Amino acid sequence: MRGIHLDVGNLLFNLNKYERIVILGVGKACVPMAEGVINQLSDWAPSTFLITKDDHLSSTFSPDQNVSILEAGHPIPDHRNIEAGKTLFSLVGTITKDDLVIVLLSGGGSALLMNPPVGISLADIQAVTSMLLKSGADIRELNTIRKHLDVFKGGGLAKLLYPSTVITLILSDVLGDHLDAIASGPTTSDPSTFADAWSVVNKYQLLDQLPKHVITYLRDGLNGKVPETIKPGDPILDHAFNVIVGNNQQAVQGAKDKARSLGFNVLEWHEPLWGEASQAGQTFIKNARGMINQSASITKPACLVAGGETTVTVSGNGTGGRNQEFALACVEELSGTDPLVVVSLATDGTDGLTDAAGAVATNGTFTRGMVKGLIPRDYLSRNDSYHYFEQLKDLIKTGPTLTNVCDLAFFFAF
Repeated sequence: MRGIHLDVGNLLFNLNKYERIVILGVGKACVPMAEGVINQLSDWAPSTFLITKDDHLSSTFSPDQNVSILEAGHPIPDHRNIEAGKTLFSLVGTITKDDLVIVLLSGGGSALLMNPPVGISLADIQAVTSMLLKSGADIRELNTIRKHLDVFKGGGLAKLLYPSTVITLILSDVLGDHLDAIASGPTTSDPSTFADAWSVVNKYQLLDQLPKHVITYLRDGLNGKVPETIKPGDPILDHAFNVIVGNNQQAVQGAKDKARSLGFNVLEWHEPLWGEASQAGQTFIKNARGMINQSASITKPACLVAGGETTVTVSGNGTGGRNQEFALACVEELSGTDPLVVVSLATDGTDGLTDAAGAVATNGTFTRGMVKGLIPRDYLSRNDSYHYFEQLKDLIKTGPTLTNVCDLAFFFAF
């Protein structure tokens, strides 16, 4: 804040010129984000509406702060997502050109912010989401489909808020900070098309599996019978401003700083981790070992820090997440006498549909597991990394962290 001006990036907004200030938040981090914004705007008493994931309600809001918070399903939406979307749609209908709307977006927003078009049911969206999560599709591909099956996504919220002034503060859970992919870009333009969404369907061979109403709707979009999402240059975005306030790079830097403070000599993995989790894990351990062994300037104890977000193509019936699978893929390669450790975790505290953030693997994990009859390759083939590490008590359980900036991986050499 600068007096009566809100300072956002390189922009200043005179708050006295607006009739009303409204805060709309969605995502795993929207509650603490809202706390920070409301504290800055205490003299203007903003009206606040938030949609967050279960167990992400930690808050110091007082009863007089006019804050409404709804919990909804994630990553698979449920009836609460529909009801929250209806409530938000009604609220947006009261916004005028004289209002300032501050939108707070964070990871999980794509599932939580939901308002499917007429003809697409909750069951349809649940089926699509489940199939895509298991297919190995990355977040941009997943959200390309989502954006074309929802009223809010792909600039839809900005369209509904027009002609008010909209400032969107974004905690990025997407590598590269692509605005259109974070929470499926509700307040920015969308370069993707129905043709792109159809390409994702074909790429992962989902045509015969998706609900018929979804296929019909996407085909109607292909044939121009359904309006496209908001495209670059659309004038409804002239008063919509998007600002990244946190991302994976900042998390990596923070982890490096902490490692140095603990006495580690630090290296950074300069490419983001991505692709199939098991393959990325094997590549990571092999290259990390080489980097530290070949670096004359790095002495032990050493720590290599990497950031990114991998995917898992689910072919088995096990339980796990991308970080647990990443760590499991490192177990056999780590085995030996050299004291080595790999840690992989989700910054939001939730890895896949589990209560773990990730897992720890050391040079002794393989042997400890074999004593119990645990064969890493068998568990990988079933996508059952959770039960492998659970039996060794090597799961990382943090609970909800109330943030989400992709994943972190560490390689320690002692």
